[in-house]
Amino acid sequence: MGKNLVIVESPSKSKTIEKYLGNDYKVVSSKGHIRDLATSGPLGLGVDIEHGFQPTYVPLTAKKKLISELKKEVKNSDFVYLATDPDREGEAISWHLKDALGIQENQYKRVLFHEITKEKVLEAMQNPTKIDEDLVKSQETRRILDRIIGFRLSKLLQSKIGAKSAGRVQSVALKLIVDREREIEAFLPEEYWTITAIFDDYEAKLFAYQNQELELHTKEEVDAVLEKLDVFLKLVSKEEKEKKKKSRPPFITSTLQQEASTRLGFTAKKTMQIAQKLYEGIDLEKETVGLITYMRTDSIRLSDQFVGSAKHYIEKEYGKEYVGYIKSSKKTENVQDAHEAIRPTAIERTPASVKQYLTPDEYKLYRFIYQRAIASLMADASVNQTTLIFDNHDYQFKTTGQTLLFDGYLKVYQDYENSEEKILPDLKENEVYEANEIQDEQHFTKPPARYTEAKLIKEMEELGIGRPSTYAKTMDTLKERGYVEVVEKKFQPTEVGIESTDKLQEFFADLINVDYTREMEEDLDKIALGELIWNQVLKEFYDLFEPRVKDAFKDMEKKAPEETGEICPECGNPLVIRKGKYGTFVACSNYPECKYVKKEEKEQIVIMDCPKCDGKILERKTRKGKIFYGCSHFPKCKFATWDKPIPEKCPQCGEILTEKKDIIKCSQCDYTREKG
Repeated sequence: MGKNLVIVESPSKSKTIEKYLGNDYKVVSSKGHIRDLATSGPLGLGVDIEHGFQPTYVPLTAKKKLISELKKEVKNSDFVYLATDPDREGEAISWHLKDALGIQENQYKRVLFHEITKEKVLEAMQNPTKIDEDLVKSQETRRILDRIIGFRLSKLLQSKIGAKSAGRVQSVALKLIVDREREIEAFLPEEYWTITAIFDDYEAKLFAYQNQELELHTKEEVDAVLEKLDVFLKLVSKEEKEKKKKSRPPFITSTLQQEASTRLGFTAKKTMQIAQKLYEGIDLEKETVGLITYMRTDSIRLSDQFVGSAKHYIEKEYGKEYVGYIKSSKKTENVQDAHEAIRPTAIERTPASVKQYLTPDEYKLYRFIYQRAIASLMADASVNQTTLIFDNHDYQFKTTGQTLLFDGYLKVYQDYENSEEKILPDLKENEVYEANEIQDEQHFTKPPARYTEAKLIKEMEELGIGRPSTYAKTMDTLKERGYVEVVEKKFQPTEVGIESTDKLQEFFADLINVDYTREMEEDLDKIALGELIWNQVLKEFYDLFEPRVKDAFKDMEKKAPEETGEICPECGNPLVIRKGKYGTFVACSNYPECKYVKKEEKEQIVIMDCPKCDGKILERKTRKGKIFYGCSHFPKCKFATWDKPIPEKCPQCGEILTEKKDIIKCSQCDYTREKG
């Protein structure tokens, strides 16, 4: 009898879960996706457009051996549990595993692990289901859409302007950045002035004349007001009001990425990598356990079990008056409520109790998630807000102060919020108070700020473009493709980013925009709910998209290569900078008639004399940029090594020694020693 086989995505998760399930189960990992669309067929899309957009899948090259091993595991097992991540992509991976490994319908169940704790893993194993075909079709449609748009537009931009790529969400996010840059460039600053009464303990700003709002735009207007003022201000109104300050809901993917960027200085990619580790399992003293629930979610729902244990903890630790209420979301559109908000898996695993098992960054993020979840269930904070209004010859000045009456949720969350008190002196109405001075100051309105990573993610979420699992990847792609530069933590579009956006808008303005992308996301959601037929959605898109692409290939102007100012020594035409597989190079503009390519003059780094001849050992690079060391007399002398040679001979065999990190070793025999 074979064991029950459980297939998960992550190797680290597989070890944790196998400990929970015991000897009757073997847990293995697919290490993510095992297949992808082929690059064969018309246009290299791997999709049969003419026959209902049927996809052709091929094993990922790096996964061929793993697939063979998994097939053997399936063959030797009695039953298979597909336990990939509990989201659309995970559902698609389970479907690919079932299909590629030849798993029969009566041989498997689908299991969803929303948190990696023994209790929840065993509970999930008791409640298996089947693969959700609608979810799979939704993810498959997304992949085909991204393949069609990515391949066709990337090839277009590469051939016309030398840009690297385009994408369904990527290009819309880039357009947001470019549009913001144009707003900044077009912005005309406006002058305005403020007048402030300076007291010992506080300041009051001029805001009205005869109780009508007042704006000052010129120095002349300011001087006219100052002539009528003196330093004696009468307190005409004192208003005290108690205000409630509510905690925010627990984290979802987008808010975690935004807040971790703002409060912890983490990129979206770093946040998700750390969150993945916290979800998959941390080795504690007596167990390996996932510390947080699944980190790809856009629901703020918390389980009844967690809410109950959290409220009990809050009452025990802080008192009954600190127990609050469950936050509900007004935003329901496009929310996938399949799993909870991001929260700790157990309230008793406080940040302090697990700190010794975490890296500093893991601790920072876990503490942030823990405190946010707890705070969301705590009572409102309460502040006393005091507003003072002074009169000075019919000109009104105002100041506000704030004192904390009850800290509520701030008891645990004050490190992450700006909640400083501003205490005003006890002043009495109708009394006159003397200011130290009346101060005027010139200001200019500022243009809208460039997007930070956090602000761009927030904008994408509010506009409904992309999904929780795509935000971090989109940020990375924009940077890797050279479409943006990060200047003072803000995105600034590069020349090629602006040019790519302009060209796409010239030919695809009604497709590469926020509204169309949001509508497509909504259609993908409807496919997941079984409300739309996947290949009909693709057909409607393709019938609109492909004719535009053909027109663009025909009509989009090709960018001329940049001239270097040099003349070709063979034919006299200008030399230009061209792009090739291994980067840029200088060649003749008269190609293909003239095939002259200028040889790159590289700085040669001499390491030592060659031990085999009278040449020199030089540091060289392969076409892919990997460093090796070879003789300057190549090919006459073929001495070469990957490790850096040193001018010392092996004491055992007399051959050359090389160094790598902290080890010195012989290039021929087994002699080694530590460096130094």
